[in-house]
Amino acid sequence: MTASRILLLVLDGISDRPCRELGHLTPLQAANTPVLDRIAREGICGIMDTIGAGVRPGSDTSHLSLLGYDPKSCYTGRGPLEALGCGIRMEPGMIGFRCNYATIGSDGRVLDRRAGRIHRTQPLSEAIEEGVDLSSLGVSFVFRSGAGHRAALALKGNRLGANVSSNDPKKEGLFPMQVRPLTEREEDRRTADACNEFVRQSKEVLEKHPLNRERIARGEPPANLVLVRGAGEMGHIEPFGERYGLEGSVISAAALVTGIGRAVGLEHVSVEGATGSMDTNLEGKVRAAIGELGRREFVLMNIKGADEASHDGLAREKAAFIERIDASLQPLEELEGVLLVICGDHSTPCAIREHSADPVPVVIHGDGVRTDGVASFDEISCANGGLHRISGLSLMPIALDLINKAHKYGA
Repeated sequence: MTASRILLLVLDGISDRPCRELGHLTPLQAANTPVLDRIAREGICGIMDTIGAGVRPGSDTSHLSLLGYDPKSCYTGRGPLEALGCGIRMEPGMIGFRCNYATIGSDGRVLDRRAGRIHRTQPLSEAIEEGVDLSSLGVSFVFRSGAGHRAALALKGNRLGANVSSNDPKKEGLFPMQVRPLTEREEDRRTADACNEFVRQSKEVLEKHPLNRERIARGEPPANLVLVRGAGEMGHIEPFGERYGLEGSVISAAALVTGIGRAVGLEHVSVEGATGSMDTNLEGKVRAAIGELGRREFVLMNIKGADEASHDGLAREKAAFIERIDASLQPLEELEGVLLVICGDHSTPCAIREHSADPVPVVIHGDGVRTDGVASFDEISCANGGLHRISGLSLMPIALDLINKAHKYGA
């Protein structure tokens, strides 16, 4: 029997380096993962460079690559994808940005780039949309909340450009920067001016907002500044259905992954309680994936929480969340006719709190799949598997071949 459907499960930021606090094991090695280990024993394993050896992938470029789209030819910036994922309809000429709610102190320095990983920011975003006016610059905008501290901004107006910098200093303790045009073009100068005015006016709105006053009273960091980055204009991406002949869905709380799914034509399926953090509704996401596989041939499911733990340098918490993931995946073992592909999208070592170029583990499990001698799912064990070391762009062709949907090359 050959599987006929594909579930691509991306464990966001799951891959790591040895952590001193875990006895020099990675969180995957330290965690108790009987389900993932059983899938590894019954499947074929390997390690994967989602972009290329030595290249630090972004979550955006890595997911495009995992879906078989070469980011070198179709990637135009993270902003438009984040905007799509937040429900903004990106029209031609609009410039999209990914945003963070952040906390600045009385001296203007950034104290927390994620405002204490604030959640439920819709009231703040609605107040910004109502209170900020860029019409004097000939620009209108849409601003929407994403999961947690994330949001997206889209600018609309005549002659706007996407070649602008960010106001994000990337580190706490530094002052926010001015957004600058990166070329001499008038279009880029107009966009930079609009961004700086948006940041200025939105800061005034946020400082007065009752939600922030309540947070300060509770001793929590206020979300009193918007950081904007990742400018881009939406390009054309070949629809997934036309490219592969498969209808698909995307299940993700992360606006970026949702946006990538929407950009390629995957239907987004929302799950109550899915937060994109370590408190997410894992069981609900698994149930939703199983439901979608009853009517779709392809499902992309992203689980984000391990990546957040890595960015905060929380190795023990990351290992504990991996154990939660493992327990939630048990129903997937019972699926019939499904090719289960499990991988990371990039490594996020707790030691550096940022993405790295270390390859990620991957396992493919299902009817007709060759097995190897790997007995556990982790970065070191999977390196000995039968897939060996592959690239992200190879994953979809391998999966298509295993469900008998690949085309012969040659006569």
